[in-house]
Amino acid sequence: MIAAFAFYLFAAVVVVSALLTITARNPVHSVLWLILAFFNAAGLMVLAGAEFIAMLLVIVYVGAVAVLFLFVVMMLNIDFSEMRQGFTRYLPFGLLIAGVLIAETLIAGQAWSAGGIQLAQRAAPTPSAVPNIEALGLLIYTRYLYIFEAAGLVLLVAMIGAIVLTHRERGGVKAQRPGRQVMRRPQDAVKNIDQPVGAGVEL
Repeated sequence: MIAAFAFYLFAAVVVVSALLTITARNPVHSVLWLILAFFNAAGLMVLAGAEFIAMLLVIVYVGAVAVLFLFVVMMLNIDFSEMRQGFTRYLPFGLLIAGVLIAETLIAGQAWSAGGIQLAQRAAPTPSAVPNIEALGLLIYTRYLYIFEAAGLVLLVAMIGAIVLTHRERGGVKAQRPGRQVMRRPQDAVKNIDQPVGAGVEL
């Protein structure tokens, strides 16, 4: 009874915080709702017996990724009003994509339940003597190695895209030129002056 109540509580908070993440007007508020969603997703992983994934959600996503997003949003001078101008124009296309994804998810769920395979065979439980982290590592680095590498490439492309989108040319910035510094002669950099006493320094 307590496990079912905790599951529905965590799941409801995850869904609500996810909706608030994408609907909040303030980007800082969106990141904070995202952190709440990560925490409750970690709670769901603990209930499912995947303690390692729950730890990753808290340490990696909340402790690094979400906080990094928060600092980037707060420190960068991004004109969010300009970014939202094309929202209504692309809204029908976005709804179409969302509908396709929901339909695919429902079809996959129906195919999974109508496959005729027993739940114990589908779940493929690991032996009790094998730790959760060891079982996960064996699957990732043996059976799902190429998918794992492809996910890394997708994250790399997303990182490069974020850098390209936020990169701006700023005027009035003095850039360092190591070549000119190396080629500079000592007599051009240092000037010896016999300064008389009490005359002061001329700039």
